[in-house]
Amino acid sequence: MDNTGLSLDRMRTFVRVAERGNLSVVARELGVGQSTVTRQLNELEGAVGVPLLSRTTRRVTLTDEGSRYYANCLQVLRLVEQATEEARNARRAAAGAVRISCTAALGAMHVTRLIFEFQDQHPDISVDLNLTDERIDLVREGVDVALRLGPLADSSMKLHGLGKSHRLLVGAPAYFSVHGRPERPDDLSRHETIIMSNIAGSDQIALTSRHGANFTVPVNGKLRVDHGLAAREALAAGRGMGPTHLWLVHDLLDNGQLEVVLEDYRPSPVPLSLLIVPERSAIARVRLLTDFLVAEISKLPGIRPS
Repeated sequence: MDNTGLSLDRMRTFVRVAERGNLSVVARELGVGQSTVTRQLNELEGAVGVPLLSRTTRRVTLTDEGSRYYANCLQVLRLVEQATEEARNARRAAAGAVRISCTAALGAMHVTRLIFEFQDQHPDISVDLNLTDERIDLVREGVDVALRLGPLADSSMKLHGLGKSHRLLVGAPAYFSVHGRPERPDDLSRHETIIMSNIAGSDQIALTSRHGANFTVPVNGKLRVDHGLAAREALAAGRGMGPTHLWLVHDLLDNGQLEVVLEDYRPSPVPLSLLIVPERSAIARVRLLTDFLVAEISKLPGIRPS
């Protein structure tokens, strides 16, 4: 195999094309002609010995071999970046980009504001914030840090447990004026519940009483949503009641738009975790952001240490 076509610049170009899916877009980002991008890709494919990209008039996609090579290139480029970071002095280390993925509603309600505060303290660090409830492959998507709600499967990522996100049963006064208020857990089955369609088991509510007794109640509802902010709007509009995270509705509770019911019974709290790609954890800017998030997220309403 001829290795003369292998270089970090060609790998970076290949990674950008794989992520953008368009040669002309990458050429504009790099400030070069499209012919230069094409030549670098051809030289890389020649050195590797297999086609990495499938080209059409509209889009460029990865071949099977290209997908595997892309994942390996990401790791190579990250290791090179980490080595460069570690060689810099402390002042320059607090610069560059960090990519973070976050549970969507938590990101929109709170983490975005925290990123503003972080960047005010570290103006040379840029942040790419991706809001999604999908369990994405952090390495493949080029993510450094992820904030996730819920139980996690075994993972090769570094895990920092941030605590538990506590939940309440809430509804709007307008809803209760029409449907009445539940007085005991069994009453929930005859109420309209806002169902989270993207959460397994949301057609039942598990509750624990103040004395430790457990209840599981089947629930129904004519409205199903797949985003926490949509659930927040539906609850405030009186379209139904249901369990929700305190950080999602604390302001609506404070101003009376929502009220807590069955206060002697609480839905199970949900684990909140911070995941870090191991190869990225030693980079100064990633470490600064993770330390900041660990400290600040613990202050959010309803987030309590495990």
